[in-house]
Amino acid sequence: MTSRGIIGLAIAAGLAAPLAFLGQGPIEPRPTKQPSKPNENSGANLRADVTLVLVPVEVSDEQNRPISGLEKENFQVFDDKVEQKITAFAMEDEPIAICLVFDVSGSMSGTLPDIVGAAENFFRTANLGDQFCLVELASEAKVVVPLTEHPGAIQSQLVFAKTGGSTALLDGIYLAMNEVGKAKTLRKALVVISDGGENNSRYTLTEVRNAVRESDALIYSIGAFGTGRDSKYHGDEVLAVMTTESGGLAFPLFGSPKAFAENIVTDLRNRYLLGYSPTDPAKDGRYHRLEVKLAPPKGLPKLHAHWKTGYYATTQ
Repeated sequence: MTSRGIIGLAIAAGLAAPLAFLGQGPIEPRPTKQPSKPNENSGANLRADVTLVLVPVEVSDEQNRPISGLEKENFQVFDDKVEQKITAFAMEDEPIAICLVFDVSGSMSGTLPDIVGAAENFFRTANLGDQFCLVELASEAKVVVPLTEHPGAIQSQLVFAKTGGSTALLDGIYLAMNEVGKAKTLRKALVVISDGGENNSRYTLTEVRNAVRESDALIYSIGAFGTGRDSKYHGDEVLAVMTTESGGLAFPLFGSPKAFAENIVTDLRNRYLLGYSPTDPAKDGRYHRLEVKLAPPKGLPKLHAHWKTGYYATTQ
């Protein structure tokens, strides 16, 4: 079955997630006086419909090279440790949507040329139909360039980037998830370019982690780790949590900036998509842990899989 066929199945079954955000409006950083925490049963949360759960999976070898050509029989999916029957399977190169989360806080001043170079290379890998957006963060986070198929506007913005201020990293990730969630593409991702420092966000790590669990976007990070100052969290803790929860990957900032873009886009375009109907159809809004195991054909080297760690069941 092609990925377009899977989308058709999802729509026919009334699947609202994990294909898109269900929010009623844009996500914005909290006001200084924080309101009470959002109701976890509200329509702003992303849920997986009990009819079909979609799991994007990346498979690579020991050299982190993507592996293509596997079949449905080479995968096993476990939902809360219970094996599921894979009923839909695809691997196609379709348009992608990427939101760059660009840290221009004062702690990034020494690495600005490198991170600008890394960001600009994403647009050289663009295909027809790909979409991009840009979120900049320092003392505050803001959507500088909304979702667009014309990345030139983002490149122009990057040329004038200047560093300064503290770091609202969590707010930046939250805003970017909302913006990229507006894309109609099946493959969505955030690319966070930061030192991992966090000292000025209004959202907490727990709140953003829960939002990541409810999103269908993968999170990749390119980190100049260890350069952040006065961070609330140790080293790259924020980026490690976000990439792990989403099923994305983390890259330390060294080597060729061009390689980062190529590696991330290659990974995005080579994700397998596994679909199944849960054996436990309870509409209890509970978080389900996912596990993917590989059973590759004989003769292949040792392979590694990365996937989203779980999803929330629907409450309706």
